[in-house]
Amino acid sequence: MSSLAVKQSVKQPPAADRVYAHVKQAVLERRYEGGTLLTEGELAEAVGVSRTPVREALLRLEAEGLLRLYPKKGALVLPVSAQEIADVVETRQLVEEHAARKAVPAPAGLIERLEELLAKQKAQAAAGDFAAAAVTDRCFHAEIVRSGGNEILSRLYDQLRDRQLRMGVAVMHSHPDRIAKTLAEHEEILQALRAQDAEAAVGAVHRHVSWFSHLARGEVR
Repeated sequence: MSSLAVKQSVKQPPAADRVYAHVKQAVLERRYEGGTLLTEGELAEAVGVSRTPVREALLRLEAEGLLRLYPKKGALVLPVSAQEIADVVETRQLVEEHAARKAVPAPAGLIERLEELLAKQKAQAAAGDFAAAAVTDRCFHAEIVRSGGNEILSRLYDQLRDRQLRMGVAVMHSHPDRIAKTLAEHEEILQALRAQDAEAAVGAVHRHVSWFSHLARGEVR
């Protein structure tokens, strides 16, 4: 084997992992919309692999709740359901309101990191990069949760990551006016933490996260 071939084999992740990453990113960024039927043949061709690793990747994505497999037909991309949104909102409120209260008094490092993330999200939103803005949005909230130092809570919150990303991108595309409100609410949370006002921070987080529950019930304004 030549040195080039060795380098390529080291760099290239296993075929199933490549398919998994390709499909997952496309679903989270809504390039594969809810209701889309994906076939093994199409995915094998798109990624440049055989069908065997495609099946392995699709089984992993089904276990994560992103797809439903139908034998001999393919994999259906599951739409974001109202119940899923409601469940995520409830979990986020429990974790994030507790974290906001615990974050006061906020260390200087946390404030600086949140300022950086907010500036980054503003730039991404202005550029129309909603997928990147949704990732930064999640990082903003995760930073507050991590600041509490509770590893179990942080891991629980991280498990919501993919669901939050997918919902966040969907919301920004469906309600482009919402991004300005999101940025304003992040600023409000940041100001409350700067002021060392725990109750104001908790209230701002509650209002911010609650908006998704209106979305679940079809009450979006």
